[in-house]
Amino acid sequence: MTSTSQQDLVRFLEDRFACAQACTECARACALRASLVDPGGADEQELLRRKGIMCAEVCDATCRVLAEQNTLDEDGVRIQLDWCRAVCLETAHVFDGQQGAQDAADHCRACARACTAFLHTLG
Repeated sequence: MTSTSQQDLVRFLEDRFACAQACTECARACALRASLVDPGGADEQELLRRKGIMCAEVCDATCRVLAEQNTLDEDGVRIQLDWCRAVCLETAHVFDGQQGAQDAADHCRACARACTAFLHTLG
C-alpha cells in the first residue's frame, strides 16, 4: 500500500508533467496559427497574430519553469501558472470564430485547464 505522501508526490509529478506537456502543445499550435497570418493585416488578423505569438511565448516560458530546475519558489510558479492560464483563455477567445483557428483555441483551453489542475495540486 502506498503512503499518502507518496501518492501526493506522484500526483504532483503527474500534474506538473501534464501541465508542461499542455504548454508545449499550446505553444506549438499558437506559433503555427500566428505564422499563418500576414503581418500588417486587418486589425482583427493582427490581434490574432499578436495574441498567438504572446501565448506561444508565455506557454514556452511556463514549460521551461516546470521542466527545469530553477530558482523560482512556489509563489513564483503559481504566478507563472496563473499568467499562463489567463493568456491562454484570452487567446482562445480571440481564436474563437476565426476560420481554421479552432484547433489552436482548443489547445489554449486544454493548457488553461492543465494549469488550473496543477495550481490545485499545489494547494
